Amino acid sequence: MDYRTAAKEINKGNVQPIYVCYGSESFLMKEFIKFLTDQWIELNDREFAMSRFDLSETNVEEAIDDAETLPFVGQRKLIIAKDATFFTAAKDNSKIEHRLDRLMEYLQAPADFSVIVFTIAADKLDERKKIVKLLGEQKALIPFPLLSGDDLTYWIRRQSEKLHCSLDDAGMQTLILSCGANLQNLAGELQKLSLYVGENGVITADIVKNMVARNTEQNVFMMIDELVRLHIDRALSILYDLLMHKEEPVKILSLMASQFRNMLLVKQLIQQGLSQQQIAAQLGIHPYRVKLAGEQARLYEVDKLKLTISRLAEVDYRMKTGKMDKVLALEMFMLQLAG
Repeated sequence: MDYRTAAKEINKGNVQPIYVCYGSESFLMKEFIKFLTDQWIELNDREFAMSRFDLSETNVEEAIDDAETLPFVGQRKLIIAKDATFFTAAKDNSKIEHRLDRLMEYLQAPADFSVIVFTIAADKLDERKKIVKLLGEQKALIPFPLLSGDDLTYWIRRQSEKLHCSLDDAGMQTLILSCGANLQNLAGELQKLSLYVGENGVITADIVKNMVARNTEQNVFMMIDELVRLHIDRALSILYDLLMHKEEPVKILSLMASQFRNMLLVKQLIQQGLSQQQIAAQLGIHPYRVKLAGEQARLYEVDKLKLTISRLAEVDYRMKTGKMDKVLALEMFMLQLAG
């Protein structure tokens, strides 16, 4: 069951006795647990009605014993148990022994006043295990994968609605290019942007460019995006801004080469029929970066991308051997590519 469906069921009052939250998107997982907490535990009871366990240091039986103990205050309890790696196929290097048969027994007759939330920073569970199969049948497994594509834009629009503002399409694209797909960063920048535009304000691309701080990699990514779309003035403007902030030309060139290599690899893997998620896993980059690299790569043939990477290697050689001024070499490369 995905987290949206789980949240809708919780909102209706259909709360499961156990949830297993797993995946790489920790920010979204924390949001879900906060939503569950708000729905399940009264605000004034939370100091005594909530327990936390680290299963790398404590066995699962202690969490279950806590769940079966009557609440000291209020009518309900919430137990959060992190690092539940025994649900995965990963080798457990800790010396803690977890009796999963005890958990199986608890699932047959769970306490109606308690909810246990297990969390694991892993993208997959071991579906061969009986406990995982049983929890899957009870719709207790909630994946939290990294967001990309429509899921990411949906999340951003929901966040902006909560902040009583909105983004136009260009503002959305620029925000993602500026922040990447890190939800923690996006949430912070949206908070700042919403204060700037005010209630019912619209966040545009220009506002994002002026308000959102970008790291070197994100700046280079935006520069290449402008470059491949033949917006040479904007691309050079970003380059000069990087140089003004003392970024080393060789580092900028290296990041450019990395992005063009990604464009080539993504294009080739798309032609082989792989999905965004499969390409992201194979290349070790975020799915949304795969999407953007794919969009950029559509503007080039494979041979043109290979030639561009070869030119980048030649520029790198000229820079490092002192055969050409570093800044001039960057400018010439960008102008030739745009031309």
